[in-house]
This record gives sequence, structure tokens and C-alpha cells, in this order.
Amino acid sequence: MPGGTNLFAGLGALLLGGLLVLPATPRWLGWLAVAASPVVLFLGLYATMAELEEVVSLYATDSAGNPAELRLWIVDREDGEWVGMPRWKALEHTLDGARLQMLRSGETRCVVPVLHEDRETVRAIHALKVEKYAVARGAAAIGLYPREARETTVSLRFDPCP
Repeated sequence: MPGGTNLFAGLGALLLGGLLVLPATPRWLGWLAVAASPVVLFLGLYATMAELEEVVSLYATDSAGNPAELRLWIVDREDGEWVGMPRWKALEHTLDGARLQMLRSGETRCVVPVLHEDRETVRAIHALKVEKYAVARGAAAIGLYPREARETTVSLRFDPCP
């Protein structure tokens, strides 16, 4: 089930499409829908394009104990599989050292994320993501995704469960 930006963009597109197609829509509301459509279209395209390349699902829980599916861009390096994310997100989901299920390439397996905050590793993992993902490069070109890892970014290496 879509969530976040994907859900917002999809519902927004349906709403705007309905407003533009219905003959009973007041003229001012039709113009408002036309004005809002580039924003909704952009959000929908960005969310969809981000899912076209390799994305893994990491099944965790949030701080309230609710199940959470984290959709993440992943990169491979000689020392393992890595993702990057804001530090608050890793802490919110208590990822460091937890036994979690990860879905990658149609296979679910148990992994143990190991949090890395040293700037050299974080910068290297972020650079690999920007190199691997065309959407990251495109979003960085227009300022929606950082070209360099932010100070609040951390990296997680996925080790197999013991």
C-alpha cells in the first residue's frame, strides 16, 4: 500500500483529474486544479521514479511499537550491503543491532543493521548511492536530494543474522 508522498500524489492526482473532467466544476476551481497539477505531477513522478530502481524493504518497528516498512536505496560494497538515512530515522526505529527482516530481489532474509556515524564511511556510502541511482542524481541536480551526505546522515551495514 502506498504511503507518504506516494499516497498523497496518487490521491491528489485522482482529485485533480476528477475536478478537471467533471463538467459541473466551477471555473475558478478548475483553474485552481490546473495551477496545482504541476506540483502534484512532480511529487507523483518523483515518488514513482524513486521506486523504479532497486529499493529494499526493511521491516522494523517505530518508537511506539508499531510495525514500519522502511523503503530504502541500497548499495553493495566489498564489506557488505549498505543504506544511508537520517540519524533520527535510525534511532526512531531502533535499527542498530536489531534483528530485522529485509526484502531484496524477492527474497526475505534476517539482517542485523550496524550503525556507522564516522563521516568517511557515511560520505562513501552516500556517494555510492548517488552514483548508482539516476533518480538521486536527477534530484540532486535540482536540489531535492543532497549531492553530499549531510551531517545528520548515518550509514547502516546489514550483517546476516547469527
